[in-house]
Amino acid sequence: MAMLLLLVGLVAAIGLFGWAFSSPNPVVKIGGAIAALVVLFLFVLFSSIRHVAEDEVGVVIKHFGDELPSGTIIATNNEKGPQAHILGPGWHFWLWPGLYDIEIEPIVTVSSEQVGLITAVDGVPLPQGQAFAAEWDQPADMLRAEHFLVAGNGNRGPQASVLKPGNYRLNTRLFKVDLTDATNIPKAMVGVIKSNVGESSTAADGQVASVVEKGQRGIWKEPLYPDKLYLNTKAYEVTLLSTEQQIIRYGIGPAAAQGTDGREIEVRTSDGFTFPVDVRVEFRINPTDAPQVVAEFGGDDAKLQRYLASVVRAIFRNNAENVKALDYVQQRSQQESSSTDTIRSEMGQVGVSVNAVRIGQIGDDASLGELLKTQTDREIAIQEQITFQEQQRAAEEQKALSRTKQEADEEANLATATYAVKIAEQSKEQVLIEAAAEAEAIKIKAEAQAELFRKLAEEIGMQNAALLELLKIIGEREIEITPRVMVVGGSDGGGHEGTALIGTMLDTMVQRSDPK
Repeated sequence: MAMLLLLVGLVAAIGLFGWAFSSPNPVVKIGGAIAALVVLFLFVLFSSIRHVAEDEVGVVIKHFGDELPSGTIIATNNEKGPQAHILGPGWHFWLWPGLYDIEIEPIVTVSSEQVGLITAVDGVPLPQGQAFAAEWDQPADMLRAEHFLVAGNGNRGPQASVLKPGNYRLNTRLFKVDLTDATNIPKAMVGVIKSNVGESSTAADGQVASVVEKGQRGIWKEPLYPDKLYLNTKAYEVTLLSTEQQIIRYGIGPAAAQGTDGREIEVRTSDGFTFPVDVRVEFRINPTDAPQVVAEFGGDDAKLQRYLASVVRAIFRNNAENVKALDYVQQRSQQESSSTDTIRSEMGQVGVSVNAVRIGQIGDDASLGELLKTQTDREIAIQEQITFQEQQRAAEEQKALSRTKQEADEEANLATATYAVKIAEQSKEQVLIEAAAEAEAIKIKAEAQAELFRKLAEEIGMQNAALLELLKIIGEREIEITPRVMVVGGSDGGGHEGTALIGTMLDTMVQRSDPK
């Protein structure tokens, strides 16, 4: 554009010069020449003006001056070539076409889901054996080309520092930026860093350490937890590992063909039986152990699973060598416990935590069918024998129960009879006591009456006392004694004669009695 403007001005100035010098009037010639010079000056002036927008950057290419030092690409001291200094937004003057080329580039924009990987095309060569330049403490200083190439002694090549989300105005002749996805560590996972930057670390035996401290070159022993990170994924390789509990199954037959994680495990027992075992291994990788797992296997995928399968297979085979097939089947829980302890110890050495080992189906019809059928028949026979013994024991118990019940009934009858005898004796004793009491009462009553009669006889005389007793008896028995002389008549008058006689006798006795 600037060159086109300059050419237009030159053409216009030449046209004016031609027109002016073709005129016979000297004044016109002088005025036309001046006008041509003014037009040329203005077009030359305007052709040196460059404008850079807010979202752009201007890179200056200088076509005159000293040559750049050998191996240098960006000029920092006004040499010829791409300049370290860039043009910011606004108007810039004295940049004439032919002397300068201005490359207008858009600013570098990094979105929130991205990270910018920087490569510097100029600077101090990287130290030997180093693939990335060290990270800058102040990334803004690095992005200023003048500082990077002079005071900062920046290294050419891939930079460990990155561009985080934002807009950047930088020298695109010095810095090449590749946008890539930010590192996102999901939930239930950790990230393990393999750093290609920093000093190497050696172990106590002089070998390269399997895990190193943060900042050193190698696998960092400190994992990264769930987060969104803006890392240079070329300088810091991130391996994601799951921290959830995982289950690997080593199935049998059709189950194995339906997508189990490992081939079936075959064992051989001490009595020569060979059969498959359905096994499930529950394990997880703790976050703090994840770096060791990466160092050993590179991750938690195929290589780790092959190693786990090898350990499980070997331990199950070793455990089976010392037992018989039938015992192996019957001692499932013992086999689970023993296998869990051994596998846990073995895998713990490589950073894998084994929670449990579960044994499912043991053997199949082809391998243990006859043995299990024999065992089943034996168990059925044993159960039948036990059932018979139980029935026999129940019959004996029923017999003993009947005998006990009969004895109890007899003891109850005996007790009843014993109580009856005791009751009879008590009744007899009661009758005797009552009779004795009654006799004693009669005796006392008779003695009292005799004593009363004696005292009465002493007062009124024996006959009168007897007469009173007789009258008392007659009164108590309601004997009629009123008629003294009675004419007897009829066939039924015998009783009245006796009554009359008794009355007469009583009168005589009263008359003869002692006045006392």
